[in-house]
Amino acid sequence: MYGKNNVYSGPVYRSLKLEEDKAIVVFGETGTGLMTKGGELKGFEIAGADKKFYEAKAVIDGSNVIVTSAGVSKPVSVRFAWMDYTGSANLFNKEGFPAIPFRTDDWEPITGNAKYIR
Repeated sequence: MYGKNNVYSGPVYRSLKLEEDKAIVVFGETGTGLMTKGGELKGFEIAGADKKFYEAKAVIDGSNVIVTSAGVSKPVSVRFAWMDYTGSANLFNKEGFPAIPFRTDDWEPITGNAKYIR
């Protein structure tokens, strides 16, 4: 295996490009390409400056994923398989490794100041 380009991870978030009404998520560790398991790409959410996340439509474009939502006209943040997401996130590289969950913002979580009592 030495000297070969071995794939050892699922797709990893690298950067975010914002264009008008869409967000373009750039991935690394894509191996020989991105793919979905089970049809339509699931697990993405998108938010505007109001910090309200909406379920998003996501489409693979090479090693990127283009993310949009009718509820967000000017996106500023994207997240994938994040927080209380219990759906069936299905982004993988063609080697079969699942994409790593991520978020592109650094906003205070909705439970950031919560106190837990046992």
